[in-house]
Order: sequence, then structure tokens, then C-alpha cells
Amino acid sequence: MMKIKKLIDSLNLIYYEYDPKSNIIKLDQNYCNSHTQREFTKITYYLSKKHIQFDVLPDRSIIVNGKNSIMSRIKRAIDSVAENFKNNRKNIFVLSNKKVKWAKNIPLFEIKFIPKEIKLEEYDALIFTSKNAIQSINSFNKSWKKIPSYVISPQSAKLVRSLNGNLEFVGKEKHGDKFALEIAEELKGKRVLYLRGEKTVSKLVDILRDLEVNCEEISIYENNFKKLEKKVKIPKGSKIIFSSPSTIEYFLKNFEWDNSFHAISIGQTTAKHFPKNIKPLIADDTSIEACVKKAIEIE
Repeated sequence: MMKIKKLIDSLNLIYYEYDPKSNIIKLDQNYCNSHTQREFTKITYYLSKKHIQFDVLPDRSIIVNGKNSIMSRIKRAIDSVAENFKNNRKNIFVLSNKKVKWAKNIPLFEIKFIPKEIKLEEYDALIFTSKNAIQSINSFNKSWKKIPSYVISPQSAKLVRSLNGNLEFVGKEKHGDKFALEIAEELKGKRVLYLRGEKTVSKLVDILRDLEVNCEEISIYENNFKKLEKKVKIPKGSKIIFSSPSTIEYFLKNFEWDNSFHAISIGQTTAKHFPKNIKPLIADDTSIEACVKKAIEIE
């Protein structure tokens, strides 16, 4: 398995992710495009080159060194049903309208894009630490696609690629301040623009400037509080996902924190903004999907 993981990691995939538990290289089912097809071809080529047995599943995921017989398909189907049943009972809550498998929604905020006149042709590189910023700039200025994009995580990278943007770099550290250190050397001598939300607690720009990177920042979306239309009861033992310091504020405006709840933070920066009585777990990646995975780990 370590051999497979090492090989998959070396391919720098975005849309496919290796799951050592099932020995399946899983495709993100939210995307199906020419980029996912290229990654599929890349994976199957290298597996064949290394003489590693594999088979393609109906959803275009790839099972490695495993059987794809009728019985094995039935077993995977049964395991999938059991997994869905178990995970749906975990009461995982996302504080937005974003639909994520196994999570329920409590929409406490809404994203509003802020169109601005930006002379993007003056910049050599763009930095994104949020999919919201990518969606916002794409809504009012398509020329961003011509400029190399430096993104913090694979989730943002998927969106850039899917919109036919110029993806230059995908962060491995996944967290804002460390991401700044990852890209600093490559951005020296370039004029850089960080496109972000109205409220940010990241020190990314300060770190880059301290490292002599000419970086400007412009906010192009805002996160607005949304009052609940009806009362929501959160069961004891629930896992609550917090994607920003604002969601902590919004949640505590609406709910009393129960000590049986589990807080999942999307990153280290957000984690610093919890009250002292709430000790969050931090997701392995800066995405809601990664937060849900972390929540599932909690028994």
C-alpha cells in the first residue's frame, strides 16, 4: 500500500485521491471534465507501467490490486450502504447551504460577491485561499484565467482547473501562514494580488511582504449573517463544522454550546478564535469535505 500511495502522491493529482483503507483511487464525483479524464489516463498509464493490477469501477474510480468480480461488487455495495447508514447517524452539521455527503445544513451565513474594477493585467500572479474568491472574480472579470493562480488546497485547485484557469501552484501545507512560506520564494520579483473575503484573520500578506514579495490584497466577497427562519434543535453529541471565525460568532448567536458537541475547525487560524471552553479538532485540509471526514473519525 505504501508503494501505491507513494506513486499516487508523485502524480500530483487533484481530482483523484487514494484511500488506503479500501485500496481505491477515488474520483471526486462533483467533477467530470477533460481534466478528470487526463488524470484518469495518467493514473492508469503509470499503474500499467509499474505492472500494478487495477480495475475501473462504474463511477470511474480505480481499484488497485483488488477484485472486480460480481461478488466483490456486491460486497462493496453492502459496505457502502452500511457506511452511509453509520455516517448519516453521526449528526454532522455544516453552517451553510453547501451540500456535502453525510452532513446536514444549518445556513447561518450567505456569500455576497463584491464586483470591483481591477486591472488584472498589471499582476503576474493571483493568490486564492478560498473557492468563494474564485467564484466571485469569475462572475465579473474572466481575465483572471490568463494569470497564474496560486491556491491553498486541492479543492480550490479543482475549481480553477474546471473554470479553465491557469493553475500554477497547489499548496501542500493547507493552512494560510504556512502556505505563504511555501510560495514566497517563487513569487519574489513578481507583482502579486491576493483576492480574498471582506473579513480575514490570515497573516498571509504580512508574511509575504516580510519576505520581500510585492503583494497587494483586494476583498471581492463578504460573509453575511443569516438569521434562522425557524428554530433548529441540535442533538447531543453532534459534530459542528466551523469554516471561519465568523461562523463561530454566528453559531453562538443562535445556539448555546453543549459540552457534548464536537467542534471541527477548517484550519488553524479559525481554531484560534474559539472561546476557551471549546476545544476544536482541526481538519487535515482547508475544505468542508475534509472537515466532514474529520467529524466521521469521531466515535
